[in-house]
Amino acid sequence: METATPLLSVRNLTRRFDAVLAVDDLSFEVAPGEILGLVGPNGAGKTTSLRTIAGILPVQSGEISVAGRDLKSDPMGAKSALAWVPDDPQPDESLTVLEHLEFTAGVYGVRDWSSVASGLLERFDLTAKVDALGSELSRGMRQKLAFAQAWITGPQVLLMDEPLSGLDPLGIRAAKKEIREIAARGAAIVLSSHLLKLIEELADRLLIIDSGRAVFSGTLEEARESDLAERGGSLEEIFLRATGAMDQDDPAGG
Repeated sequence: METATPLLSVRNLTRRFDAVLAVDDLSFEVAPGEILGLVGPNGAGKTTSLRTIAGILPVQSGEISVAGRDLKSDPMGAKSALAWVPDDPQPDESLTVLEHLEFTAGVYGVRDWSSVASGLLERFDLTAKVDALGSELSRGMRQKLAFAQAWITGPQVLLMDEPLSGLDPLGIRAAKKEIREIAARGAAIVLSSHLLKLIEELADRLLIIDSGRAVFSGTLEEARESDLAERGGSLEEIFLRATGAMDQDDPAGG
């Protein structure tokens, strides 16, 4: 069976902040329709990696290709195929919810944006907030607006950093449904979260990083069959063993 060409390819990504090595020779790929679960302890380099792929931070070393476009040589082309949902979205305080969608649609050249926006406002429970300013939105509503702005672009690659952190249970349920559906339509998704249960539910593959380096890459089933799962098969135990936290918390192994 022929393997699909990756929509996102990261090769030897390295990022320093002065003397601190935040991302260390990181490489991975994400295929169309695939959800990659990116996990790691605090300070592991997850957000730095995502912000670099999104073009928010410059590429210091390594190569990033988004839908076949090199981020360094064709930044506009690469970014046009990509959407980014940060962990704490900060919308423009002076724009309404609808104006945010209009602006995003304009930047990405979305045709018939108004009808697309109407559907997204309903799906993300934003219809009642359509005229609310960014400054008036709660954390959860800011998160829903970030989803709608990402979805309206029809992204080929979608990066999500703790995307459910501000949502209530109904919002979480709706967001998980939308993430599954956009992947089913062919988007390549990188989902970073400390909610390991969420990763187990949604991710097709895992990328566990620690101190900026990949310590495991593969499916959950492959992780459970590896040495990481000799004391159990849960993602929590796999995560703790991969990052060395299992031994720190329980030196005796009991």
